Amino acid sequence: MQLDYSDSLIGGGFNFKNPNATQTPIGFAPLRLRRSSYGCGARAGENQRAENGAVMVQSETPVRIVALVGDGSVSPLKSTPWYDVMLHTAKKLKWVDERFEMLVSTDNSYRAGDETKVQLREALSNANILMIVAITNQETVRWIQANSQDISNIICFDSSPALTNKLGGTFVQTNTAGSIFTKLPLPRPKKLKESEEIARSVFEAWDRHNSDDIRFCLLVIINAYIKPVPILNNLRAKGFSTLNCMAKNCGPQILNCLLDPNCRKALQCLNNCSPVDQVCNYRCIASYESPQLEEFSLCVLQKHNCLELDAKIPDKPHVTPMVKFRGEDLDHEIAEDLFVGWLGSLDWSWRVVAGQNPAYDQFPCQYQLFYRGRAKGSFWYEPVFQVKTLEGDLVWRRRKYRVKRAKVPGTFYFSVLDNGVVSNECWTIVDVCDDLSWGLFHYHGAARVAGQSYTGAVLVSPDGVFPDKRWGPRLGSALDRCGIKEWELFSVDNCSCENPPLGLPEGSGLHYKIEVEDSEDSSVGVGDG
Repeated sequence: MQLDYSDSLIGGGFNFKNPNATQTPIGFAPLRLRRSSYGCGARAGENQRAENGAVMVQSETPVRIVALVGDGSVSPLKSTPWYDVMLHTAKKLKWVDERFEMLVSTDNSYRAGDETKVQLREALSNANILMIVAITNQETVRWIQANSQDISNIICFDSSPALTNKLGGTFVQTNTAGSIFTKLPLPRPKKLKESEEIARSVFEAWDRHNSDDIRFCLLVIINAYIKPVPILNNLRAKGFSTLNCMAKNCGPQILNCLLDPNCRKALQCLNNCSPVDQVCNYRCIASYESPQLEEFSLCVLQKHNCLELDAKIPDKPHVTPMVKFRGEDLDHEIAEDLFVGWLGSLDWSWRVVAGQNPAYDQFPCQYQLFYRGRAKGSFWYEPVFQVKTLEGDLVWRRRKYRVKRAKVPGTFYFSVLDNGVVSNECWTIVDVCDDLSWGLFHYHGAARVAGQSYTGAVLVSPDGVFPDKRWGPRLGSALDRCGIKEWELFSVDNCSCENPPLGLPEGSGLHYKIEVEDSEDSSVGVGDG
C-alpha cells in the first residue's frame, strides 16, 4: 500500500479538518496575492467564471488533485513506476504554483487500514481533479465510481473503459468514433464541444509520453475549469482587436504569407494545434519555416503584438552553476571556454546526447557551436540540428543566439530571433567534467509575444554518446540540482548526420584560458554517432 502526500515532500499538505483553509507550508513565508493580467478585473477573494461557464476558484485557494495509479504499474518513461512519475509530477506542479497540491496513491490504498481509507475518501471529497492512471481492477473501478461522483474533473489514462472522463462537470466521450453525436446529424452542445476539444489536447499530450506533457495535461484542466494558469495564458486571436491590428499594420506580410506554400502550410498547421501546446506549435514552425513566415511573425507578433500575449521566463526550478573547474574557481572566462568546448579540436563545441524539453531538445543530430565574436566581449551560440518535417523530409536548421554574461559566473543570458519571434533565455552551466567528456546545461526561457515560457536541459559530449557509467553518480547529482530525473531525458538520434552546415564566421575566437587536448587519435568525425 502506498499513500503519499506530495506536499509532505516539499513542505505542505491538505488540511482535512478544514478543506477550505490555505495551509502555509513549513519553511515558506505566507503567500501574498499578486496582481496579474488575468486577475485585474476581479476583487480578491471573489470567484471568477471562465468563458466555458466553469467557476474559477479564488486565487488564494489551493487546487487539490488526487492521482490514483495502478499498484505496481509501469510507465513508458524508461519503465519507471507510474507512482514515481506522478510523485515527480506533483513536485513540478509546485514550480508553477505553490497552491497546486497533489496526493498520489496506489489503487490498493482503499483496502488499507481505516485511517488510510478515510484519508483517501476525504481527499476525494475535496478534490478538484481526479487523475486515474493504469487502473483496470474491477473491484477498484467500482470503488472509484462510488467515491468520485461529486468530482467535477476526472481524467483517465490507460485504465478500464468503465471509468469515464468528466471535465467541468460534463461527461466527455474521448472515442469520438463511438459517440452518439457523430452518428446522428445533430449539433453538439457548445459546452460538450469545448470539453471534447480540451480532452483531445490532453490526450494528445499524454500520448507523447514525457514528464512535461504529463504536467501539461493537468495544467490545461486547471486553466480551463478551476483557475487561470499564467503560463497557459495564451488564447487565440482576441476577435476584432487582433484582426484590426493585423490588417492595419501587416497587410503585405499577411498577403505574402498566404501566397507562399510553406508559410500557408505553417499557418494551417498552427491552427490545428492547441495554442498552449508548445510541442505541436514548434513542430509546425520548424517544418515549414520560410522568409515569408519570419516576416509575418515579425510584424504580427514581435513588432505589433497583435495577439496581445505575454510570457515571463520561469523562475523555478532554481538551478545553481558549478563553482570550480580543474580545481580553479569558475570565472566568466572559464565558463565561456566550457561552452566553446571541443571547437578547434573538432568542428563543433558539443553534440547533444539527450534532452529534457519535448519541444526544443528532441531534434536529431544537434551540434552546438559556441565562439567569441570579433567585437570586444561578444559571444555567440549557433545550434545546428535536423528536423524531420511533418511531410517526412529531413532538413537542416540553424539559429544564432547572442550570449551575454549574467552576474554569477556560469550563468548567461541568451537571445535569438527565431522565425520572427524573439526568445530570451537564462542558461546555467550545471556541470562539466575536467576532461570535457560530458557536460550538462540547463535553461529557462520565454518567447514573450508568442505567450510561451519553457525550461529544459541538454546533456552534451564531444561525440554525442552517453557518458561512461562511471560518471553515473556525478551526472545524477547534476540532474538533481536541475530537478530532473534521469528517466525524463530522451536520447537524441545521432545516427544519420551527414554533412551538417557547420563553420564559423571569419575572425571568430575560441578558448581564452583552458586548454583542450587535441583529439588527433579520436575517431569522432562529422556524421559519426
